[in-house]
Order: sequence, then structure tokens, then C-alpha cells
Amino acid sequence: MDTFGKKITALRKEKKISQGELAKLINTSTSVIGRYERDEMTPSIEAAKKIAKILGTTVGYLLDETEQENLFKDPDMLKRLNEIEKMEKEDKNHILYTIDGLIKSVKIKNIATL
Repeated sequence: MDTFGKKITALRKEKKISQGELAKLINTSTSVIGRYERDEMTPSIEAAKKIAKILGTTVGYLLDETEQENLFKDPDMLKRLNEIEKMEKEDKNHILYTIDGLIKSVKIKNIATL
């Protein structure tokens, strides 16, 4: 599994943001960003939140809270899952049943096109 530093390095490069630019955006120095990326230093919670937002991911993804990188990498997906989680059990079950049906339909369609 990638470390916090490796993840922010990869995401920063994916977004074509320099260490200096990221440093300015979170109000720190380039050397601090370098230390984060080399895993020599851990950012505060607030700094990690800012980094995640700038890099288009979540703190959960950066901190390796899941094996499913893409689930927590996409803040929009995480927001949707959080909304579903807040719902009454019956409503949640209906939505999940519908999602399961849609996933099954897409899988069948993909198999049919092979």
C-alpha cells in the first residue's frame, strides 16, 4: 500500500501541481510539502483536509482507511454514500436495492457486448 506521502506525490503530479504551488495553496513552505511527500512529517488534520480538497480526494483515501482506493478517492461518491447512510433504514434499503439492480443491469449489458 502507498503511504500518505506517495499518495499526495502521485495526486499532485496527476494534477500537474508543483510542490511550491501546493505549498502556497495550503499556506506552508515547499520544504514542508517535500517532507510530507517523503513521509518525514505528518500534516495536521486541517492541512490534510486542505491537501485532500486541492488534490480532489478525501482524507480517508490519503490515510489509507480502505483497501478500495477509488471509493474514497472520489469525494462526490463519498458524499453520496454519506447521504445514504444518514437515511432511515427502509429508505436506505430501497436505494441500495435500486443501485444493486442498476449495477446488475450494467454488468449484464457489458457481458452481452463481449
